Amino acid sequence: MNLQGVIAHLKNKNPISTKCFLDDLYIHCVILQFSLSLMEEAIVMYPAPMLTHLAPMVEFAKLLLTHHPSLSIHILIATLPSQPSSTVPSPVPPSITFHYLPTVDLLLTSTGLDPLLFDVIRLSNPDVRRTLLTISNNYTLNAIIVDFFCTSAAFEVASDLNLPAYSFLPSALGAVACLLYLPTLSNKFTQSFQHLNVFLDIPGAPPIPSADMPPTTFKGNKLYDIFLDIATNLRRSTGIIVDTFEYLEPKSFKEINDGLCLPDYPTPPLYCIGPLIVNTTVDGDGVPQCIKWLNSQPSKSVVFLCFGSLGSFSVQQLKEIAVGLERSGQRFLWIVRNPPLENQSSNIDTKIDPDLKSLLPPAFLERTKEKGLVVKSWAPQLAVLNHDSVGGFVTHCGWNSVLESVCAGVPMLAWPLYAEQRFNRVLMVEEMKIALPMVESETGFVSSTEVEKRVKELMGSKEGDSVRERTLAMKQAAKVATSEGGSTRIALAKLVESWKKK
Repeated sequence: MNLQGVIAHLKNKNPISTKCFLDDLYIHCVILQFSLSLMEEAIVMYPAPMLTHLAPMVEFAKLLLTHHPSLSIHILIATLPSQPSSTVPSPVPPSITFHYLPTVDLLLTSTGLDPLLFDVIRLSNPDVRRTLLTISNNYTLNAIIVDFFCTSAAFEVASDLNLPAYSFLPSALGAVACLLYLPTLSNKFTQSFQHLNVFLDIPGAPPIPSADMPPTTFKGNKLYDIFLDIATNLRRSTGIIVDTFEYLEPKSFKEINDGLCLPDYPTPPLYCIGPLIVNTTVDGDGVPQCIKWLNSQPSKSVVFLCFGSLGSFSVQQLKEIAVGLERSGQRFLWIVRNPPLENQSSNIDTKIDPDLKSLLPPAFLERTKEKGLVVKSWAPQLAVLNHDSVGGFVTHCGWNSVLESVCAGVPMLAWPLYAEQRFNRVLMVEEMKIALPMVESETGFVSSTEVEKRVKELMGSKEGDSVRERTLAMKQAAKVATSEGGSTRIALAKLVESWKKK
């Protein structure tokens, strides 16, 4: 008897057939329950359509499968109009399935990458719903794990489907504390943070200069309302999953768990499951020139400068960096990208390799060829950081880069460029003590004198030795956390147990 038959029977209320009806209904329920029990268990992951968010979530999926190989993991991929879907990290185990959401129609009224990103996430919501329903026809869905950029849209769908929804943040735990506390700060201050010129007291973080708060938390920023909504949704999570480990950020871990960041609401369970590092190797005939060059350098002698996939400088700033490096006398490996569009002259094109001779001071490459190597656009960062010759890392403070450097035991010089990176610098310098700060002017410009001073300090001073020892200790702590009985393993087990109870 199908559903229509059940309804018809209830309308007729035929007492003679009641017993047959109940027997039939019972059998159907037993069959349905048995069928559901045979369905493979699965979870769904929904990363933001950015490689810096997608890559750690894929690594998290691999980590889950390492300890729960019977699990099926489905990853939903939204695509930005400017990005091909081929940016998905590979290889992946067969238990991971990617579901590519249809490209959404945009009016292209958004200016800049960030508003476009959130438009795509919002407009993809109907396709997220349809894809979840399709997956649920063949699998028993235990949970959905949603990048925090996507929570505002995806949590509504998860609620409608009665699906536990976890937030995933590829961020420092101190940044998570800031996000949780943002609604409280927003109510406390009427002025935007960048105009306050005060230190902000945020549970789970050291005192934060108000100007170092993430720009998306500034009132008047075009993304402020979106991030305030994200912060509000975060407390609705079934749990909060963070790409970090407890020992790296003990203050943040304790004070979030103590409920200090959500004074008026219960704090969701916190799961620190990092560090999630993309494991890549460089070998065979394809060894990059920079690795070959590092092979010829003394141990821990090279400072590595790399500023992420979006990090670029004006021609003037590039020349200042070059002068500072040359004066420092330190060995260096420097990744140089073309200047950003607004600072380009007519003969520079971001789609081609940078012309180093036109971007750097005259004869710089010739004068420094015995001690330095400048590489155009890209280098295998993880392989470089783990090379024995590298003794320091000048970084933009992107969280993936910070974790890679920690796991390689390489101390950092923190030079933030965008997003939450100035906030990260405060955490790295003041709380974690794994970096020294690069100090910029009010306009963000860094002089050659500052570059020279800080590079020398990182590579050969008591302050540099202190952060080096601290970073090496964190490297060992990361190994312990991810080993049997470590905090990351325990958090992972608790996470899986939590959705099995739902």
